[in-house]
Amino acid sequence: MFVVVGEALVDLVGQRGGRTFVAHPGGSPANVALGLARLGVPVTLMTRIGHDELGEMIFEHLQASGVRVNGGPAQGMSTSLAIATLAAGVASYDFRIEWDMPALAPLPIETRCLHTGSLATALSPGNVNVVDLLERERARGRVTISYDPNVRPALLGDAARARPSTERLVALSDVVKVSDEDLRWLYPDQPDELVAQDWLGLGPALVVVTRGGMGVYAVSAGLELHRPAAPIDLVDTVGAGDSFTSGLLEALHRADLIGGSRREALSAIDESTLVSVVDAAALTAAITCSRPGANPPTRAEVDALLAARDYARDATGASTTDVRHGT
Repeated sequence: MFVVVGEALVDLVGQRGGRTFVAHPGGSPANVALGLARLGVPVTLMTRIGHDELGEMIFEHLQASGVRVNGGPAQGMSTSLAIATLAAGVASYDFRIEWDMPALAPLPIETRCLHTGSLATALSPGNVNVVDLLERERARGRVTISYDPNVRPALLGDAARARPSTERLVALSDVVKVSDEDLRWLYPDQPDELVAQDWLGLGPALVVVTRGGMGVYAVSAGLELHRPAAPIDLVDTVGAGDSFTSGLLEALHRADLIGGSRREALSAIDESTLVSVVDAAALTAAITCSRPGANPPTRAEVDALLAARDYARDATGASTTDVRHGT
């Protein structure tokens, strides 16, 4: 039902100034696929994994949660690495990666959603075939296309050169999730809300900006929404954005807003549905932040926190939604 295309790698996570690193399976698209599977969504990850012990670790980790892996482990390849250094729980990254994705066949007819982003859409030579798949699937009109730039400045170099390719991918997408940090790097002189509105004009039905402790901003054809951050007991932020993306897509799926035939309905998403979708995504990310590494929650864990939040809100009668119509 869902297909994710992109890199799977190993995060070596350690404290800044320390000498000990712990290996965690990772890679932004792989994390999204893992999160979707744990939330109960049938998902295939199309990737490239090295034929080595680290690649086997990634493969077994994904399969254990129900992800169907197409593309690994492969002979003659080494598994890519991301060295994540933590300071006060916030990760910065250094990469040792190669990305060589072969030509991709059209997606199976039962596919409802295609997600990609991060290094898979930015690094050559593999990005060429990933973008080609997005263009073909956009023309077919059968799936919802989801994109998260998940910018890695160390690999992209200059923001001015990265902007046109990023905007091209935004224009091919139906759902775009992006962090305010990414937008500050891409557009250092523009407010993230203005950029999100400009991106909406390029073609997506929904653009969602995550702002860390400042919450979430979302914009569609008829709504402009601000939501507060979900309370968290922060351990680290590794995989938090990817968990948000998987939570967002799964919540849209439960709202029957995923699939090419549902694009107009997605564009016309109503206020209560958008609030519910964004809150579910934020709670998914919050759970991931409460434990080490990219370890997204199950459906049961998210439901338990949603029930607790709804109970607290009903008890206090408080509302923290800021919605504007007619954007």
